[in-house]
Amino acid sequence: MRKINVLHIITHDTGRHLGCYGEDVKTPNLDKLAKDGVIFTNYFCTAPQCSPSRASMFSGLMPHNNGMIGLAHRGFKLKKNIPYLPEILSENGYNTFLFGLQHECEWESLNPQAEIKGPEELGYKKVFLGKSLFCEDVVPVVNKFLLNNPPEPFFMSVGFAETHKPYPEVKKVSKRLRVPSFLPESSEVKEDIAGLNVLVERVDKHVGKILDTLKKTSLYENTLVIFTTDHGIALPGAKATLFDPGIGILLLMHGPNGISGGRKVNSLLSNIDFTPTILDYLGINISDEMQGVSFLPVLRERKKEVREEINIELTYHASYDPMRGIRDRKFKYIRSFEARPFYFPPNVDDGPAKEFFRKKGYYEKIRPFEFLFDIENDPLEKNNLAGNPKYSQILKKYRVKLVNWMKETNDPLFNGPVPLPEKGISTPPWSYTPEERWLK
Repeated sequence: MRKINVLHIITHDTGRHLGCYGEDVKTPNLDKLAKDGVIFTNYFCTAPQCSPSRASMFSGLMPHNNGMIGLAHRGFKLKKNIPYLPEILSENGYNTFLFGLQHECEWESLNPQAEIKGPEELGYKKVFLGKSLFCEDVVPVVNKFLLNNPPEPFFMSVGFAETHKPYPEVKKVSKRLRVPSFLPESSEVKEDIAGLNVLVERVDKHVGKILDTLKKTSLYENTLVIFTTDHGIALPGAKATLFDPGIGILLLMHGPNGISGGRKVNSLLSNIDFTPTILDYLGINISDEMQGVSFLPVLRERKKEVREEINIELTYHASYDPMRGIRDRKFKYIRSFEARPFYFPPNVDDGPAKEFFRKKGYYEKIRPFEFLFDIENDPLEKNNLAGNPKYSQILKKYRVKLVNWMKETNDPLFNGPVPLPEKGISTPPWSYTPEERWLK
């Protein structure tokens, strides 16, 4: 029996910023993928940062359990000998290939003399690099591969540097441009969103080229196509925060055996569930070590939900900002473990919107140590209920749940501040820009 191929495409910092998710951006190719396949509208990452989120996606483990509690290029590393999707598939007869960007190990580690070998250690049999890591250079390499009878079954992970900042400058921004609902309608924010749209539309165009090439071959009908991202967009209140714009991410799928039909899945899911689901779909055993659960029963329409809640975390981004949280259908609880501004400037990417929030005083006001949101009635997380006496018992319930989860999963933050790893790099918490470095 012919095994199903997997084509996994991932972008950088895109959140749910696509037309099919209701945003003001033109994404006809991805909208069609959603229309023909399955779109997930309640899918979240474990952590609002590149390396930790991607490591959770491919390991089925929380960042504090797989070791990736910070960024790979700042000295954080995956623990050794943990099950990892490309490696698992390779062990089960799949030809595993990486095209373009990954963010779970340092590229310098491609040096065979290095302690960590790089992408090959993640389980890829071969790594293909274009002239750059941007989609316009990666996609021709992907298409050439697809047109030359690739060995089956294959797992291809295709990573683009888009839509990471810096954004291209848009000289004339439409006054009618609609910004995401969590952001203010300011000229600075619109300037950033206009630049983001340029990159999103570029990605859409090049994903369309991959899909066109796949359809020209005999591979399309036997390939599970996945399009996703790592975390929210790189604007204040999203990336590097535990608010929904930081952890809410896109996921589109299309493939054989029922992964089609233009269905919308609103089940509460985490990208920690990604690898268990792919393995389940392919008929491969799921390791007992994985904390994620397969949502194949949701895809098969046998269940409406496979989990009651998700856990979220942040430890290091550019700077140290330890937070943990729980989100379910009704409530969301976030706990901060250090005194930080409401928006933490060293963890906010530079740009016009960042300056707008500076002028509004968001980097001077201290963030509450606890947030409790009624997500059902307050989806934009505007009303913090942590100080409301009416919600004191609910607050206590989530406090206890969070502490128990940290203890049960051996979260190092449970025992106090988490130190930098050897050779780790962090930005001082008083910095405004992420670029300043503070070595251990």
